[in-house]
Amino acid sequence: MAIPTTREELKQYALRKLGAPVIEINVDDAQLEDSLDDAIQMFNEYHFDGVERALFKHEITQDDINNGFIDTDSLGLTGPNDYPQVAGGGKIVSITKAFQFDEGGAGANMFSVRYQMALNDTYGLRYGGDMTNYYIAQSYISLLADLLDPEKQIRFNRVTNRVYLDMNWSETVSVGDFIVLDCYVAVDPTVYTEAFNDILLKRYVTASFKKQWGMNLMKYQNINLPGGVQFNADQLMSMADQEMNQIEEQLQDKYELPPDFCIG
Repeated sequence: MAIPTTREELKQYALRKLGAPVIEINVDDAQLEDSLDDAIQMFNEYHFDGVERALFKHEITQDDINNGFIDTDSLGLTGPNDYPQVAGGGKIVSITKAFQFDEGGAGANMFSVRYQMALNDTYGLRYGGDMTNYYIAQSYISLLADLLDPEKQIRFNRVTNRVYLDMNWSETVSVGDFIVLDCYVAVDPTVYTEAFNDILLKRYVTASFKKQWGMNLMKYQNINLPGGVQFNADQLMSMADQEMNQIEEQLQDKYELPPDFCIG
């Protein structure tokens, strides 16, 4: 069995499923490429294997403070290792959280209320305390932190590639501070070639080609060909639409990530 590992192999696989080369598939190569792009976009949007979690670091600049947003095209990947095969910030699908690292971060200011409470609680745990009291104290400290320094609201737009943090930039951050964004990035099938062999992607590409084939044959609808044969383009398009709708429902019901992150 031929396992597609490239765009061209996936294209030829779908054409064979439709009957090629025994039957001539009346679809131009440019139309096939468009349908293939739409199918990959659907895969990235709704399949949990179509995205990958990644951390992007960004050093705050004066332009960021003046603009009030971060341009994701300038983001760099960070983490235990740098993965050059992961797409840059321009391929971000969604952003879940922003982490700020500066002099005011947790544990850096020994005169803060949070630091002193944690220090006292650790001392009490060492001398006769128990884990129950420690857990209650930590929960209380976390509650105070949420009240005094709540998490910044994130707004992300994939069209403009801008991340907005609802805060007073000039008072909250300084030039040279770092912000790390927890993101989901679209997987590039040309890098992770296993994506081309995903069964739902293969079925969706085949149905897309079938729909385009039916649309191209519409101009011959109700025209008698030699031998009295007629093209039934409506039936071809109806079958393709039904198959595509079923795959889209299956993707959204079984393969879509939970809607717990901010989508641009």
